[in-house]
Amino acid sequence: MSMLISEKQRRTLVDLLRAAFPHSTFPIGPYQRTADSVIDKAAGDPRLLGLLVQGLADLDQLREVSYSELDAETAALVLRGVADTPFFAGIIEQAVVALYDDHEVWDLLGYEGASSDQGGYLERGFNDLDWLPEPRIEELEGVSA
Repeated sequence: MSMLISEKQRRTLVDLLRAAFPHSTFPIGPYQRTADSVIDKAAGDPRLLGLLVQGLADLDQLREVSYSELDAETAALVLRGVADTPFFAGIIEQAVVALYDDHEVWDLLGYEGASSDQGGYLERGFNDLDWLPEPRIEELEGVSA
């Protein structure tokens, strides 16, 4: 990673991502890799880099303590306050793809990956989700298909 932002700013970005995408079972690694993806994207996009640097600095100024020192509830409240800003939109646009394309996240969520090269989901256990309840299927009398 280049030194586009300071280590403190990177930590703030990681904490922002943890608050924006709260998954209690996720370790820090996917969030760190997602932050690095956002930073890498900003390296080639001067507008995003400016939004990132200024936005992270602004986050630290919104409360008496830096963003990374906030409790989870206050951090979420602060994020709601910046949710409509170009800064937040620019980060989230990159982060949502990077986070959920992380193979460690796939494992944590139980996603087995693409299936088109294996005949599609229908032919390889479409109904093998063990975390969903069995569907209630009822036929209505007098209704024809």
